[in-house]
Amino acid sequence: MDGADTTAKPKTRLFAPDDLTPGASVTLSADQRHFLRSVLRLRPGDAVALFNGRDGEVWAEVEELGKARAVLRIRAMRRPFAAPPEIHLLFAPIKKSALDFLIQKGTELGVTDFRPILTRRTQSDRVRIDRLSATATEAAEQCERLERPTVHDPISLEAALQAWPDDRPLLVCAEAGEARPLGAVAARLDASNGVGFLIGPEGGFADAELQRLADAPFCQSVGLGPRILRAETAAAAALAIWQSVAGDGGDRPPDR
Repeated sequence: MDGADTTAKPKTRLFAPDDLTPGASVTLSADQRHFLRSVLRLRPGDAVALFNGRDGEVWAEVEELGKARAVLRIRAMRRPFAAPPEIHLLFAPIKKSALDFLIQKGTELGVTDFRPILTRRTQSDRVRIDRLSATATEAAEQCERLERPTVHDPISLEAALQAWPDDRPLLVCAEAGEARPLGAVAARLDASNGVGFLIGPEGGFADAELQRLADAPFCQSVGLGPRILRAETAAAAALAIWQSVAGDGGDRPPDR
């Protein structure tokens, strides 16, 4: 369109909630405007990739980038949208830096839904959904996902189990007791309706919670090896094993 070079490599990727139709314009948020103007120092004519979680990824050109307004013009489609397999990560809230790590790495490893779970031994029940959503969005921009994960409001473990679909496996990452290795379970599991991983709180689940999980027909205890892992490490390890055995770990990034 207009003779623009749509093969130019974009300077960065941004999430934009607008409809991404070639030829349309997109007005950026104040934070995005500051990032492009003051951090990256882009100029009109520079290329930026945009995605919104439903239309795919598009190539856009900086049309206006001032102190008060930033406008991009969509030039062409780069990648059509493809919905990823559902991967739900249920976790007891942990300290801020560890929680940021969990959200970042979980996003990079394909989590579609983050679900904070309140247990009897949860150390912190203060979860800022807006901050975690922003962290997930930044990670999705950097790892070239076509969508960003959803960060849900915290709920109790019991409420989560009551709402859980019977045909979606929930793999409980158990640090003690009987459990089959996650790799062996992943190789045989039917995850056509998605899969979930449950990471317990610091200090582990209470006995009553362990019994409740054992009684749930969709729950299965899985092991991550002989060492006791921190919650954020356990989440990353479980997701990496899953993607390697049953997910998209064998795929390669798209050509650029």
